[in-house]
Amino acid sequence: MCIGIPMQVIEQHEDSATCIYHGQESVIDTMLVGSQPVGAWLLVFLGTAREVLSEQKARQIADALEAMRLAMQGDNRIDHFFADLVDREPQLPDFLKS
Repeated sequence: MCIGIPMQVIEQHEDSATCIYHGQESVIDTMLVGSQPVGAWLLVFLGTAREVLSEQKARQIADALEAMRLAMQGDNRIDHFFADLVDREPQLPDFLKS
């Protein structure tokens, strides 16, 4: 399984960018998303940016990854990472509604 990591651009190069996630810098191939400005958020799979993200979406993904890390350590106190989902009734997509 391949997991996408949200990374923020800190330096742009010709066909790549230096990006950071949790203090770790990596050079990321940006040929699929094009040149992105410093501060942009990218969804990165195996060293390649596949999608440009909003800051909010990047935070949601980072929170989900942190919740997964904690759950793998046996910590089940992860509801605060999903504040937008807790205490609400799930909604069917329009195409499934009768």
